[in-house]
Amino acid sequence: MHDVFSLIYAILIISIFYALLKERRDPAETMAWMLIIILLPAIGILAYILFGRSWRKSHEFSHKGSIVPQNLKEICQQQLHEISKPEYSELLLKNYVTLLLNNGDAALTINNRLKILNNGDEFFPAFFKDLENAKKFIHIEVFGLESGELFENLLEILTKKVSEGVEVRVIYDCVGSRALKHRDAKRMQKADIHAYSYMPVWLPHFANKFNYRNHRKIFVIDGTIGYTGGMNIADRYLHGTERGIWRDTQIRVQGGAVTMLNAVFINDWSFVSNGEFLYAPKYFPTIEISDVLPIQIATSGPDSPYATIMQAYFAAIGKAKRYIYISTPYLLPNQPIITALKVAALSGVDVRILIPVRGDNIMVAWAGYSNIDTLIDAGVKIYMYKKGFNHSKYFVMDDEFCSIGSANLDYRSFDIDFEVQAIIYDKHSAEKLKGFFMEDACESELITQENWKNRPRISKIMEPIARLFGRLF
Repeated sequence: MHDVFSLIYAILIISIFYALLKERRDPAETMAWMLIIILLPAIGILAYILFGRSWRKSHEFSHKGSIVPQNLKEICQQQLHEISKPEYSELLLKNYVTLLLNNGDAALTINNRLKILNNGDEFFPAFFKDLENAKKFIHIEVFGLESGELFENLLEILTKKVSEGVEVRVIYDCVGSRALKHRDAKRMQKADIHAYSYMPVWLPHFANKFNYRNHRKIFVIDGTIGYTGGMNIADRYLHGTERGIWRDTQIRVQGGAVTMLNAVFINDWSFVSNGEFLYAPKYFPTIEISDVLPIQIATSGPDSPYATIMQAYFAAIGKAKRYIYISTPYLLPNQPIITALKVAALSGVDVRILIPVRGDNIMVAWAGYSNIDTLIDAGVKIYMYKKGFNHSKYFVMDDEFCSIGSANLDYRSFDIDFEVQAIIYDKHSAEKLKGFFMEDACESELITQENWKNRPRISKIMEPIARLFGRLF
């Protein structure tokens, strides 16, 4: 009997190793999984089955990207043809626009109006006011929908709008919304709010981060107003936590970019509803905005042929001539991004990254800390935000363009989870976001070689261990 179990175990190990090699992952990631399985066989095999398997080419996601409006790819191809003409030779960041047209079908919208919102006290009053004025439909897609004061306010407004004949649809991630009480989910159904939990998983309360979660934050009202950024529906945006304020950034947009945000929502809605298509003209109204403010809505996930948002970061870092400032709650980028950051800093570019002084997950924080030595050695400035928890996800470059969205500077956002990011080609928006970064930097501690060497010994011990197991968090 022992020989039978040994044979089964050997076959299982060989099968997993073969699958890892066949998936053509980053070699460092492949080696990490192999080491975990060799050192901790039972835990490693279970962890790989739960967290490690790649579904990027699976049937489950193979049809998802094909649900987008039929003419979107044609629009992108037409734009690629147009910007190749000589009259567009001076187009700002032309190659960057081309990249996102090619790798993510991120159509360029020219006429937009934009407002950057700091923290929940700016976002939620504006958002709730727009909800109150909704006439046709409300689309909400969020990673975290949590029971509490904000949820009650939202539910009250949505229930009222349904009674007025407004269509209301909500997508919330099962794992990210594990603080949503079951009875509150039932209350949405009872109010005739069409709500779906994204890819429900077994025992979500015991799951830290199952793979391929929907981390997007998209809010669309009547197809004319849209929001995206880092904000979820949770009371910490009102009252903070024991760490202090919950720092986050959101944008309110009007114009063609709203159509693109709604297209992302409709694509995801078709997936969670098993094929309900929402391509009636009323969902894509004609929007008359005279302001010239170019925006591309970039998405990425296991349904994407390319790691679109990671490539957007990589290209931005490479193009920076004067500065690039990045705000992120997690500092776990892949090796190409780390190399790009170091090369930029060594080339004289002012590279600054803002992270929380204390993470919301100690193992994730330790894994991120393992990257700090090599970055500050190359001249990258790391700031630790002390006023609360920094949850903002944006970058700004050379006063030329900026990006705000749901993606963290980590491998989950770059390669595993579903994300959305607004790429904004506007000097005024870039300067404003740069100002917000500098304000936050004033509330932060700049990490130096000396003070980093004096960090707690437990952190130094745990950092390489957390880095090895980082894919599980």
